[in-house]
Order: sequence, then C-alpha cells, then structure tokens
Amino acid sequence: MNLKYSNIYFIGIGGIGMSALARYFNQKGIAVAGYDKTETRLTQQLVQEGISIHYEDLGAKVGDLVGDVTSTLVVITPAVPQSMKELIFLQNSAYVIKKRAEVLGIITAGYKTLAIAGTHGKTTTSTMLAHVLSSTEAKCNAFLGGISANFNSNLLIEESSPWMVVEADEYDRSFLQLKPYSSIITSTDADHLDIYKSKETLVQAFEEYGQLTSPDGKLILHDSVDVCKELPHFTYGIGENIDVDYKGQNLRVENGHFMMDVRTPTQFHENIILGLPGIHNAENALSVIALCESMGVDLEEIRTAFGSFRGVKRRFELVARNENIIYIDDYAHHPTAINVLLDSIRLIYEDTPIYVVFQPHLFSRTKDFMQEFARSLDKANEVILMPIYPAREEPIEGVTSEALSKLMQTKVSVQQPETVLQSLKKINSGIILTVGAGNIDRLVEPIKTMLL
Repeated sequence: MNLKYSNIYFIGIGGIGMSALARYFNQKGIAVAGYDKTETRLTQQLVQEGISIHYEDLGAKVGDLVGDVTSTLVVITPAVPQSMKELIFLQNSAYVIKKRAEVLGIITAGYKTLAIAGTHGKTTTSTMLAHVLSSTEAKCNAFLGGISANFNSNLLIEESSPWMVVEADEYDRSFLQLKPYSSIITSTDADHLDIYKSKETLVQAFEEYGQLTSPDGKLILHDSVDVCKELPHFTYGIGENIDVDYKGQNLRVENGHFMMDVRTPTQFHENIILGLPGIHNAENALSVIALCESMGVDLEEIRTAFGSFRGVKRRFELVARNENIIYIDDYAHHPTAINVLLDSIRLIYEDTPIYVVFQPHLFSRTKDFMQEFARSLDKANEVILMPIYPAREEPIEGVTSEALSKLMQTKVSVQQPETVLQSLKKINSGIILTVGAGNIDRLVEPIKTMLL
C-alpha cells in the first residue's frame, strides 16, 4: 500500500464505503477523523471504535483537527458538494485529496482482488462470497457495501490471506480504479443515467471494467450481461431452458428452507440450502459457486457455508414477525430490484397480501424510470409512497411521488414519514415491506417495536 500518511481525514465518513475505509486505517493504527452531515448508528459505532467525528461544516477551523499538509490524506466521496467550506479550505491549503474509489484501488492493488460489479446485487454477493471464503482455508479480507450479519461489520481483515473481496461500484466510473484478479458482473441494467446519459455508455463502462480482469483469474457473467464475451468466462442464471455454465433449477421452499438444485459444467448438485430466500439471492449464490470453484474451493464446502449465511442488513432482512404479520426491510431502489423482490415474496409467501412502503431514491432515477417503478410496485396489494429522497440532487420539476402514484394501478397513497406508522397499525395480517436506499431505514426500529 503506497499511502504514507499518519492522519486520514474523511469527508462523508458515515457512508457505508467510507466507513469501511475509516475502520481499515483505524485498525492499522493511523489517526482517523471525519465529518458527516448526520449522526447515525454507524457513526456512533465508529466513535466507539476510537474515531473522532463531527457533524458541522467547520470551514477553516477544520485545520485544527487535521494534521499538517505533509502527514494528512483527505478522502472524499463523490456526493460531497464542491461548495462545502471544509473542502474548499483543504483544497486551498494544498492537502492531498483523493476519492474513496482511488484509495480503495491503492489498498487492494496489493491483494488478489475478487470484485463484484453490477447495478444490482453487489453487496449481497460480495458479503456471501466473503462469508464462504472465510469459512474455508483460503480465508479473505473484505470491504463490503453493507453490514454483514455474520461479521457485524462492513470490514473483514485476515492478515494471512492474499484474497480481497470488494464491491466494484459503477457510480462515477469508480470501478475503473480497481485491478481485479477475478470478477463477477451481476447486471448491467440502465442506472445512474445522470452520469452515463445512456444505457449504451453504461454498458461500455462495464466492458472497460471487465477488461481489467487478470488473465490468471476468471470473469463470471450473469446470463443477461453481454460484455467481455471474448475473455475466459463462466455464465450463470436461473431457469430450465437457458444455456449457461452454472444453472440454478427447481427453486422451492421445503420445511422452511429456501433451496435449489445446481448444474455446474461437470456435476449436478441437489438440495442446496440457501441461507437467504429470494430469486436474486439464488442467482447471487450461483455466481459465488462459479467464482469459488474457479479458485479450487470444493462445492461441498460452499454448500456448508451457505447454510450459515445470515445475509446483510437491509437486504431481504426479516426484521420482525408476529402471529399475523411478517416485516421485511430491503434496500431495493431500482425497478428491476423491486420486481425481483416482490416476485420472491410471492414465490415464498404465495397469496399473502403485500404492503409496501417505498421511498424513491434520487429525482433523476425516478424521472428516468417512472413508468417502470409504477409497474413494479403494482405487484403489491397496497403501496405507501414517501417523498423522493434527494441525496446529492436538486428537485426536478414534475418529478414527485405524487406523479408516480398517478401512474399506478394498485391502491396507493403518498405520505410523510411521520404518518406511515399510523397507517401500518391498521394492517391486520400480511407482509409489510419497507423499500428504498434513502433514510427510510429510520422507520425500521419503530415498525419493529410496533409489531413485537
């Protein structure tokens, strides 16, 4: 690692990717501090781990917190506005400033990096892969995009292992900073069109990313992904009539277990129990099987590890249940992901009514996929739409949750967060889903408390 600094200062330290880097440097004995806009459970945990965090833009006063110019590295996320006073001060003071993706690329360059790319499924797949490898002799290090329920962290350090599992984030073309040994590409659905402008440009970026894969490694491609087909690769997918190297078949629930049969290039394996339910998680598991087999891991070891996989916070997370209601929280924020989520719920719970609370994430994404969001949400029996979570964006005229609701066929209402709980209290039985990538997670504990 070519980062010779005794102080690291993070702007946006509470982000899931930023916090993993902060934990990494903190565990290496480097002085870590940072700013974030709001205090969260994650920032509280970082403070407990010995990291100094503040929640006010200090402007020039930040100079009192950071080290001198020669000993301090400043790490930022693309979401940080250029008008932030601290950032302006640090830029004018000639501090070295690097984006999160660049720092991750520098750290991981010293490992055999196993990177998971795709517009959906990165976090669950990378966490599943890290869990499987950590259960074998290979072991691994990992920077994860969510909190693993098994590790209770988004960082895994295993000094003896040469393997590093990371998410390859397509936003802002960040994944082009990586040097992957092997890669999984789960999907190339149109997304981040505020950056890429067209799906074709997005797919081209994935093509460039795939080309970075080491000749000694392997590229694992979902059946829907059409990039880098001239490189050595394996394909995977779910279905009876598809032509793939790793095929999942006969998805079912038996005795409370979600399971499938798997056909690999050389063998057929029955009754593989998955630690997580859902069609998308079965696909994620197939990609992990393919990558691990390419590394020489035996499928029976993989099968055993799947059985103890507990998933990721906010990914098909079963939060609470009582006699009449099951409550699941999920990060889905793209129509394709919502489709798969609701199809999975229907597969597992069949005719049980589904009530969805959805918070659209980004004005640009909502504008680009307004019709698609309406169609995917219509699979629920009833939907509550919260106002759009803006994140880094300014409002776009005519792009609102009210506009989305007018395109939907199912029963739908638009509500502020403070009224959602009262509406959910009226539900007597069924599945409650909270869905979205914004701050909808603040509803999780109140809903859980209400149900238990």
